[in-house]
Amino acid sequence: MATPRRYRAHDEDSARWLGFPYRDDDIVISTRSKTGTTWVQMICALLIFQQPRPPAPIAQLSPWLDHLIAPREQVFAQLAAQEHRRFIKTHTPLDGIPLDPRVTYLVTARHPLDVAVSLYHHSANIDRARLRQLIGQPEPTTPPPPLPPLHDWLLDWIAGDHDPAERLDSLPGLIWHISDAWARRGQPNIVLVHYDNLSADLAGQMRWLAGRLGITVPGHAWPALVRAATFESMSGNAETAVPTAGLFKSNAAFFRRGRSGAGCEILSDGEIAAYHDRAARLAPADMLAWLHSPGAGETLDRSGV
Repeated sequence: MATPRRYRAHDEDSARWLGFPYRDDDIVISTRSKTGTTWVQMICALLIFQQPRPPAPIAQLSPWLDHLIAPREQVFAQLAAQEHRRFIKTHTPLDGIPLDPRVTYLVTARHPLDVAVSLYHHSANIDRARLRQLIGQPEPTTPPPPLPPLHDWLLDWIAGDHDPAERLDSLPGLIWHISDAWARRGQPNIVLVHYDNLSADLAGQMRWLAGRLGITVPGHAWPALVRAATFESMSGNAETAVPTAGLFKSNAAFFRRGRSGAGCEILSDGEIAAYHDRAARLAPADMLAWLHSPGAGETLDRSGV
């Protein structure tokens, strides 16, 4: 087995996965920020517990293993104590974590321009002082510069040329995360989930995911479970649905919009064309067709291929 590639940021480190003891039927939710992570975590909770209100906050049921806010040993112990089917969050691509045939890996995807707009607003909502306290970083000697206007920031994000191992929230990092999973999509335990498909047919996608995870849900239970996975329901229960409690200035603001198209609303036609030119240099055409329009590009059928 190849040694996983190491991905590090100021508050996450994929090396924390090394030596993690998987169980049969574990679920790993591998995403980049703002691609539907919390949505898929909630769907997994609803399918596993089969009740509209999961028994504990998402952050407790589905810990983010590579996050540095808690010691690795503490997170391992938390997961070892869980008696339910485990569903573990990571922001690391599949080539950065140990892969096990007993485990199902759910990889989420979303239009990169929508991801970027969400990242911009998400960044402003993070309590940086609290985050530094939890990960043991000193206070900066000078205040950080203010974010530029969203339009300007978005153009810089599109043009940025970064090593994914050092900046996964960049466009190259996001594209790499999805491309790596796309190349593995023929494997039976690799499942790609698209944000826009969840938006278009939440009930159908939840039933499809239940099938891929081998979970049987009684017919009478479905309406309440689907309602509990809607944006309105999750945003209305932000105190228990936010993925990292205590790190946001506003838990309610974590659920900001819940629909697609924000990136294209901000950019001109020429700027959108420049984005597509840039993306075409980073990923294969079939993956990009699915990523940008899952209903029009190469779609994944019910077997996941």
